[in-house]
Amino acid sequence: MGVQMTAGEDIAIRRKRLRYRAWHRGTKEMDLILGPFADANVEVFDGPTLDRLEALMNEEDPPLLKWVMRQEVPPAHIDSDFLELVIADHQARVEK
Repeated sequence: MGVQMTAGEDIAIRRKRLRYRAWHRGTKEMDLILGPFADANVEVFDGPTLDRLEALMNEEDPPLLKWVMRQEVPPAHIDSDFLELVIADHQARVEK
């Protein structure tokens, strides 16, 4: 049997994995959008909010970039409230 983890260790590992994924998307543009967002937020996100981030990160980069840049309206299955958090975070960084 593997080593049993506590819930605290499990969420810490999940946060670390999500931060890594956010910075290693495959396209530099999405790395620079999701990486800083994850760095700034994953430590305070609870499990359900991490689920929302993970669902968004499971989308392909080209459409995701178009949604963040407001070049296309995301499809109905996308969590638009959470996407708006990512967009607001990105716009705040661009405006600095």
